[in-house]
Amino acid sequence: MALAGARLFVEEGAHVFIQGRRQQALDEAVKLIGRNVTAVQGDASDLKGAIDVLWASAGIGEQARLGEITEAQFEATFSLNARGTLFTVQKALPLLNDGASIFMTGSSASRKGYPGWSVYAGSKAVQQAWARVWLNELKDRRIRVNVLTPGQVATAKQEELFDEATKKAFESLIPRGQMGRPEEIATVALFLASDDSSYVNGMELVTDGGTTVI
Repeated sequence: MALAGARLFVEEGAHVFIQGRRQQALDEAVKLIGRNVTAVQGDASDLKGAIDVLWASAGIGEQARLGEITEAQFEATFSLNARGTLFTVQKALPLLNDGASIFMTGSSASRKGYPGWSVYAGSKAVQQAWARVWLNELKDRRIRVNVLTPGQVATAKQEELFDEATKKAFESLIPRGQMGRPEEIATVALFLASDDSSYVNGMELVTDGGTTVI
């Protein structure tokens, strides 16, 4: 989803910085995007200049029901999804322009209550609280903070995580009977990044095809 968003942002005239842990994945992303993109491995605080939009989109998850959850699984999931998001935003603060837009990628798992996903759901649910607190802390700088919460999206990560039966089960929960496409999430991300959403602040924008409301 973040890759599709980066490509769309570049098409709209932005210069995009993408940050990640694996250099090979970053190199492949730069090649796919093609232009106006800078890859940063590891610490995003090394960036120079000023930032208008910060999209914190990293996330991992592993299925385990209550009674089977290990401390290692909990630590790994919360370390990236919660701690990683918080400190990415915090380290970027000095680089953010006044009037900037921050948004984080949530998950419909925190709204729907899928069995086996309590750790992942919890690690994403914290973002809704952070958005409300941070917009108050940053209001003097007119920085907006929102959460973009996608539903099931057909990504490479989904292919790794789910077998065909699981994918069909998830698709049966979606009113249109089909997972979302990364490009459909990217257009919502572009909205949150742009001045078109200048009056949207502290909100969770759920983009799941209606899954969590039925």
